[in-house]
Amino acid sequence: MSPLDRGELDRLRVDIESDRVERKRSASNLRNIRRTVCALANDLPGHGLPGVVLIGVEDDGGCSDAEIDDHLLTKLAAIKDDGNILPIPSLVVQKHTLSECEVAAIIVEPSRSPPVRYRGRTWVRVGPTVRLATPEEELRLSERRRAGQRPFDRRAAAESSLEELDLGYFESQYLPQAVAKEVLDDNRRTLEQQLRSLRLSVDGLPTWGALLGFGKDPQGWIPGGYVQFLRIDGVQVTDPIRSQKVLTGRLEDVLCQIDEILELNIRVRTEVATASREVRSPDYPLAALQQLARNAVMHRSYEGTHAPIQLYWYADRIEIRNPGGLFGQVTPEKFGDGTVDYRNPLVAEIMHHLGFVQRFGLGVPLARKELRRNGNPAPRFDFQPTHVSVTVRPAR
Repeated sequence: MSPLDRGELDRLRVDIESDRVERKRSASNLRNIRRTVCALANDLPGHGLPGVVLIGVEDDGGCSDAEIDDHLLTKLAAIKDDGNILPIPSLVVQKHTLSECEVAAIIVEPSRSPPVRYRGRTWVRVGPTVRLATPEEELRLSERRRAGQRPFDRRAAAESSLEELDLGYFESQYLPQAVAKEVLDDNRRTLEQQLRSLRLSVDGLPTWGALLGFGKDPQGWIPGGYVQFLRIDGVQVTDPIRSQKVLTGRLEDVLCQIDEILELNIRVRTEVATASREVRSPDYPLAALQQLARNAVMHRSYEGTHAPIQLYWYADRIEIRNPGGLFGQVTPEKFGDGTVDYRNPLVAEIMHHLGFVQRFGLGVPLARKELRRNGNPAPRFDFQPTHVSVTVRPAR
């Protein structure tokens, strides 16, 4: 994140000509703030410098005397990971006192992968105005996208072609979820331009993430991109196998099969509480297992390995192991506290649009909450350079 010191923030506060700053009297309208974050992340003028939303400032730069407390700062920081703005913006939220004016500053870095969209719409800042991008402006943003160090899922699959994608599925199932209806209704772009705009193609070739999400044969291109399920009749991996299955297909197919497998294997104990009421107690809460499995699909390494995700269901526990250690700013100490980084940002985006992720960074905290509520012990995580695994025990 490019630094903005207090002097630069104070200069932007009073510079009414700058298109890098938006002033807000309060944070009462989060929708408008999200639009502005989206617009600053798109950086249509091409400054290559961070923009800022200042909360607690009048249009002329004066103080509005808004209350800047921890609750507000937390609410503003949640804008980054709530799934409304994609790809996920790079931003920090800070509290400052500028010329005796107490403000909250949302500092937004220009995106490396524009266009950025808020709820399927691309917003840009032109002078002091935030508005929807025109098709020509979206094309400019797409062309500006940096081709440097893209994550693996956003790189072109050099030996493939767009014919490897199920474009009918993309158009009918994914596109309406990823782009707002009125934008689609007014769309004049070719299918290839739509794929490029959504980071699914580079130079006429599908990205690896596109092959995972929409490929006719995803595992033909990414052999390890599947889930291996074993139900083991015992507590050792060498004990007899009761059932096994290989979960393959597109991302949506794999995720739906995971849900089916989990539902089939959870054992529910029914007790009669009263003459008219039964209490159903599962040995594992479905929501917790879904979150942990989806977390493995989203954050695993797909590059340089043919290893699958392993979902092993023992008589006394469930183990989920995914290839690849922790990534980026996520450390063992920060794991599960809401700190997020993305080895596969495009996979995360596809999962969100398909409805498997509601809010980023909450998968592990939600799993812990559901396990605790159901009476299960806390999950145990093991972090190794080559893999991450989690062990879940049944309810007591």
